[in-house]
Parts: sequence; C-alpha cells; structure tokens
Amino acid sequence: MKRNAFLKVGSALLACSVIFGAAVPAWADSAATADQLMFKVKTGSTSAFMNGNSETIVKPYSDHGTIMVPLGLFKRTFGSEVRLENANVVKVMYGSHTVSMTIGSRTAWVDGRKITLNAAPAMVAGTLMVPLRVVAEGIGARIAPESSGTLVVSLTPTDDAIDDEDVGIDADLGKTKIGNSFYGWTMNYPSGLILGGGEQDESIISFNDSEDKYYFEVHASNQDVKLGADELLAMLVEDSKDAGEIVVDRESFPQAKVPYARIIAKDGDGTFWESRMYYNNDRLYEIYFADLKATNYKDLKKYAGLLNSFNTSYNPSDKSVKDLSTVKNGMRSEYNDDYGISLNVPAGWSVDNSNMYYESKGGSYLSLNVSSSPKGSTLEQWSDELKTWLKESFVPDSYQIVGTSPIEVSGEKGLVNEVRYNYGDGWVTEYEVMLLHNGYRYYGEYAVPDTQKQDLSKFKDLMKSIDIDFKVVSDNFGNMEEDAFLISRGKTTTKVSKAFQYQINIPQYWTANQDKFEKSPVEYQFVGGRFRITADKSTSLDAAVNQLKSYYADAAKFQKNFKLEKTENITFAGEPAVSITLHQVKDGIPYSAQQILLQKNDIVYTISTSLNDANATDSQKAALDQTLKSFAWTPSK
Repeated sequence: MKRNAFLKVGSALLACSVIFGAAVPAWADSAATADQLMFKVKTGSTSAFMNGNSETIVKPYSDHGTIMVPLGLFKRTFGSEVRLENANVVKVMYGSHTVSMTIGSRTAWVDGRKITLNAAPAMVAGTLMVPLRVVAEGIGARIAPESSGTLVVSLTPTDDAIDDEDVGIDADLGKTKIGNSFYGWTMNYPSGLILGGGEQDESIISFNDSEDKYYFEVHASNQDVKLGADELLAMLVEDSKDAGEIVVDRESFPQAKVPYARIIAKDGDGTFWESRMYYNNDRLYEIYFADLKATNYKDLKKYAGLLNSFNTSYNPSDKSVKDLSTVKNGMRSEYNDDYGISLNVPAGWSVDNSNMYYESKGGSYLSLNVSSSPKGSTLEQWSDELKTWLKESFVPDSYQIVGTSPIEVSGEKGLVNEVRYNYGDGWVTEYEVMLLHNGYRYYGEYAVPDTQKQDLSKFKDLMKSIDIDFKVVSDNFGNMEEDAFLISRGKTTTKVSKAFQYQINIPQYWTANQDKFEKSPVEYQFVGGRFRITADKSTSLDAAVNQLKSYYADAAKFQKNFKLEKTENITFAGEPAVSITLHQVKDGIPYSAQQILLQKNDIVYTISTSLNDANATDSQKAALDQTLKSFAWTPSK
C-alpha cells in the first residue's frame, strides 16, 4: 500500500519531534523585557533557559568554529515556523524572514541570499542540530555572550509574527487552512502541524502534529478513468488487505457533493488508520490518517471534523489558505548543491536533481552536466566536437545540423548548437548549450520531440532561470571525468572475467549498465545500440540454440515487423558457434540484431548486439566489429 513507505518517513519524523518542539511556552523571562523572547544555551550543557523556563536539550557543540544547537529552540522560544521538505530540506520562518538549509549540506539560503556554512546541519541523537548564528540572525534575533560562556539569543516579536495564544492553532500569518494550488485541494489547518516529507513533485504531502498524536498523508494523482464511490471503496479495501491490515469499518458516499469512500483499518503494529479516496477533476485524491493514540477504531471520530474538511478544489482568492505548493507561474524551483546550480522546471515534469535530469510526460527533457574541460579547449572546438559526434552516431538521413548561435546563461557567454535527429520514431529538436568557466564545462541538453513542439517555447525561459554559483564546482571537485560521448571511438579498455575465462576490449565511449565481469550478464549501451554477454552453466549449446530458434520462429509468425535474416554456423574465438541475425521494428524504431552462441568448458556464451538503422554509421559498426574480434579466452586456473 502506498502509504506504508511514507509511514517509515513519518515515524522517523515522530521520533525526532523534539527537533520541532511543541506549543510555544508562555512569554515570560525575568531577564527579558516584556516584549522580548529569549533563550540561553552553553556549549556542552544539556540545560537551556527558554523564556525563563529551564529545559533539558541535546547539548550544543562546536563544529569548525560554529556553535550547533537543536533546531527546536527557535520554535519553542520564538514561535517560528519550522518545515521539513523533501525529507532533508529544513526551513525556519519568522515574519518576513526565511532560513533554508539542507541536512548534510554547507549551502544555505537566508531571505533568498545564498551563503556557505562552515558546518552543515546534522542529526544527533534524533535531533537536528543547526548553526546557531546563521539561524538566529537569519530570523532577526540577536546573540550576546555572558562571562560564563553562556550565549543569550533574544528576539523582539514583529508585527507580522504569530501569537499562538491569539490564533489557537499553528497558523501562518493568520491562515486557517492549508492546501496545494497545483494539485487543487484544501483542508483545515491541523492543530500543531509539523510538515513532513513527501514526493518532490508535491503529489504526496505528509505531516504530523507536534505532540505525536497523529500522522497524515495527502496523495493526488491524475486519473483519466472516472471512478464511483463503490469503486473507490473496493480499491481501498483491496489495498488494505494487500498490506496485511484488518478492515474494521467501511463506507461509501455516492451522494456526496464529491463522491468518496472511507475505511478504517488496523495495521500489524496495532495502529488505526482512516483512509479515504475521492475522484474529482480527473484526479484521484487519497487521504491516509493514522491515530497514533487510538485503542479502538471509534477513537478516530474526534478527527472527523478535520477529515471532513478535505476539499478537492483550491480557490486562489481565499486568503485564509496557506499554499503548500512551490509552483509559481507554472514553474517549480530546483537546486543541486553539489554543482551550485538552481533553475526553474515546468510543474508536472519528473525531477531528478541528483543527476540534474528533468523530463515532461510527452518526452521533452532537460539534462545538465558538469565536467572538466580539456586544456586549451575553446567553445568553438567543443561545438565542433558535438557536431562530429552527431555525424558519427547517425546516418546522413537521420540528422540535421541547424546551426550555432551565441547564448548567455547565468551571466556567462556561451554557444548553443541547434540540431535535429530521428531514431526512426520521429524527429527531435535538440539545443546543446555550452559554457566554459574556470577549467570546467557546463553542458545543457534540451530535447523536444516534434509531437511536443509547444515545449520549444520553454527553452528561453529555462535558460533564463538557470543560476550557477561557479565557485561551488571548484570547491567541491578537482579533475572530473570526460564526457563519455566525446571520447574517441578508438579508445578501449580491456575487461577480464576470471570466472568465465575470457577477455574483451570495450570502447570507452560505451556506457555500462552491468559491468561486473565475474558475474553474468554484462551489458553496455551506446547511442542507438546495445552489447551484452551472458555465460550460462545450466544449459547446453544445442538447447540454447533450439530455444532461441523456436522463439524467433514464433516471432516471425505473429510479429508484422520481424524478419529472421540468417542463421549460420561460424567460428568465433576459435570455437564452433551459431550466429543468428534479424531485423525488427520495435516502438517505431527499426534495428538489426545479432546473437552468437558458443560453448567452452561446459559454459554456454551468448553474445548479443543490436544497432538502430538510424545509428548504423561506419564508425558505430566498426566499433562493434572490433569489440567482437577482441573477444579471447584466458588461460584456465
């Protein structure tokens, strides 16, 4: 069941709830003025004074000259809002101030200004420790030392700060609801809310309360097929049973304004869950609510008001709603702190920030890459290298070089190649963006299929949104590896398998999918092609060949675009072998394939190659041919 994976995240948050603390204590401190909030801490001491009250905390410590303190001090003393996003991004907000940090990263943002920390936020004994000075000064507090070594952190409440005693819930600037404008839902603002993790695309948002009473998830996904209340109920019951839960109550509401279904189930840990599903506006909405204190399913009735407040719509003019969505003008901000690159990506695109790869559902994508620049390399040389790679990778009828033009990205002047290519399933326009800075290459690849031509207009906005802190790469990296697709096709690396007693020369420009040569299979891919070796001790050559022939015979009968071209006996690496060649069209892409089967020392080897018609250049075919010829046996142990 989808919620189970997130329950682990939620449980971790609950276990660490000391990070965020509970309700704000009464504002009173004999050492402070009536309108001032204050806490006192000392490195190595587990005692802290918060607005005059003594409490035990995880003891502060020094890291690279930075005093690290529990994050919860700021919420419990000042009433600042604390949010955990994407499982590791922590935001501390007070009035107009926002401090954003990532656990384990020395990059932080203070009111939109990027800074580098001397010490990264870290988890210690289940508590998140953060740099005292950065957070305190970032939200407008002051720090003063006492002669005893104690640090006094004080803050005068601003007019736009929140008084929980007045509002009665953990509201944000007086808001009484939360919601997501991108996915279109709202609900009442849960009391004691702590926002937890979720999917980066906001399709799942989780939260719990500061007193560890409940855990909550909201899921939203596109659903083209209309679902009625009874169908939703059947889905809930089936999912719950698949998860090994006991369904103790169930009901559907077909006459509701938005038909929905609900169940209450008890999981293997004894926790009671209320789960709901709604269908509206071509979306499926799912709610998973766990009462962590319930001993009977009827105990969940006290949360009926909160659950019933869920609404499958979002009114942007309703100022009482706190919008949890980060989507602005149809774009979502993304950041990679390893390379110091931030950008805006269209909402709805899949996001892989670690690999800096962003893709639309229609197949358009943006890929960013950083590598070392060869000494003496210029933008013009790099541009020519990319064009050469295209010519070596696609046959003449399958590519076009439109031209090269100047571009500016993040204040740096560069070049962009505009090219087109076609694997056989349709033409794609690609913009290849090149920047050189301080010995590093910054490369952007934006590709748009002709079926998605509307995405071409997004290119300029994407490039304008990219902001690069060029200092980050030189701080984090030394000499980086070359771009694999620009490596000369003549360069190879010899791979040896002791377990299967062979060696082979693999082109360095190929990308390894599986390259553990002591195991089977090994597999590489390159533009438009694949190469694979399997070694099987459980069969015979005759059995393997007959099985393959039977499979291809059936394929020739039932697959319109399949043609078995040739089966012949050959000699490969000095051994008798069977070679099978075929041609096929799969997913609109025509390609040729060959399989060579042979046996030595009771091991059956199958060497498979495939190459798209569009990519069957002399260069590519020569690389495959030389690789096959390099296969040789190694001496037995």
